[in-house]
Amino acid sequence: MPASASTFETIPVRAPERASKNDSLAVTSQSFGEGATIGRDFVHTDCGGGNTSPHLRWKNAPPGTKSFAITCFDPDAPTGSGYWHWLVFDIPASMTSVEAGAGTGGSPAGGRSGYSDFSISSYGGPCPPKGDAPHRYVFTVYALDVAALGADETTTGATVIFKMRGHVLATGSITGTFAH
Repeated sequence: MPASASTFETIPVRAPERASKNDSLAVTSQSFGEGATIGRDFVHTDCGGGNTSPHLRWKNAPPGTKSFAITCFDPDAPTGSGYWHWLVFDIPASMTSVEAGAGTGGSPAGGRSGYSDFSISSYGGPCPPKGDAPHRYVFTVYALDVAALGADETTTGATVIFKMRGHVLATGSITGTFAH
């Protein structure tokens, strides 16, 4: 019987710094609900999906927001360090959403895409190992006090998080699940 995500040995990992303000962004999606299964349209092609990036909307950005970043992270991936599915940064502060498909094969909303663990600089949908318990896919939006992170399409998830240190004003997230 396959192991569940909760039975894997875990190691402590230092979390990114908290937002400098007590504000939080409200993040929603027309593509999936909080805690719900992510539909096949948004799943990676290797798992029978369309690999379309989901719709995301956010509100309540604090004063001083100069840009946004979006990440999609699977903390349940059997890697010891999770799995980065999507990294977008330098999204203009005037934006409050990304439409479904906007990050498929490129960068959405006037932003720039970083280098995911799929070795691509665009969205890579859920695709956990067959037989695993459902994995969680955490889509986080960050309000930043800088217009640009100084990152590019070769910047990895760990480096994006590091470059945001000291610049995060607020965050919000929505989590979907998927198994096959």
